[in-house]
Amino acid sequence: MSTETETNTVEQYDVVVVGGGAAGLSAAVTLGRALRSVLVIDSGEPRNAPAAGVHGFLSRDGISPKELLHLGRAEALQYGADITSGIAVAARSTADPANASGLGFEVDLADGQTVKARRLLVTTGLTDILPDIDGIRERWGRDVLHCPYCHGWEVRNKAIGILGSIPMALHQALLFRQWSPNITLFLNDVVEPTEEQWEELAARSIKVVDGRVRALQVTDDALTGVVLASGTTVPVDAVVVGPRLEARSGVLESLGATTVEHPMGVGTHIEVTPPGGATSVPGVWAAGNVTDLTGQVMASAAAGVMAGAAINADLMMEETRAAVEEARQAALAR
Repeated sequence: MSTETETNTVEQYDVVVVGGGAAGLSAAVTLGRALRSVLVIDSGEPRNAPAAGVHGFLSRDGISPKELLHLGRAEALQYGADITSGIAVAARSTADPANASGLGFEVDLADGQTVKARRLLVTTGLTDILPDIDGIRERWGRDVLHCPYCHGWEVRNKAIGILGSIPMALHQALLFRQWSPNITLFLNDVVEPTEEQWEELAARSIKVVDGRVRALQVTDDALTGVVLASGTTVPVDAVVVGPRLEARSGVLESLGATTVEHPMGVGTHIEVTPPGGATSVPGVWAAGNVTDLTGQVMASAAAGVMAGAAINADLMMEETRAAVEEARQAALAR
């Protein structure tokens, strides 16, 4: 069994996976089971670290993010993957223009080390850009939430405030109404409902509060209210926000890939070709939240499996082409 390792600066891996979350580790397991040499580079800073548990992951519902990654690492190591702690800052192609099948890459780490790979998979996730309101960042992932399928059950029937920070706040208010009859939409000088939307909010008995939100009120390490600029405090047990979601795309951009606005208008992502997640850069794949901004943990894991299979198939075809060429050369030499 392989162990977590110092970065190898000499050996060339079949695949280097940048990012060791659900997508990256699932890909490493898939590639390891395909007898590929794999290195996972992980910074140890998962997006969902503040959350108490992972939800919607069949057979693992409620597991802590830390424990899920611990189990995932153990499985990847079991199948021969290497895992190193570090931050990948850039990558470059080492392909030989004279060799059509000779793709290759070097990945630079923040500590100055470099690793080599025949193929790259980037699973670096995304960054949540939260509204600049006192208390939101400190309560993020606890009682400041964004996804009803991740956290709705935990706040069911509680007083939930929807912070108007993006146009989709209206949709969030209607959606969270499924989990609680006590929903308050804070317009926050950002959201302006249409006549039809006012009708929808009223029909679902969703309260609406005008005025800018100044801060969150916290009492005994629990969220207790939303404080308006006017000084009024509205009691709530949880607050829903709509962060801007920005792909962690530095490594991909160093290779020439670029982010684009997501069709839902929620942030930026890397476009890929389904089902395996090939990027616009030959030999480079992406999976997880770096490309799928709204994907839950289980969706990211599934995308990692698909990417691992696609990369293995690509390597197989390269090896087949090389074997055919070698056989032809051997036949000519006879």
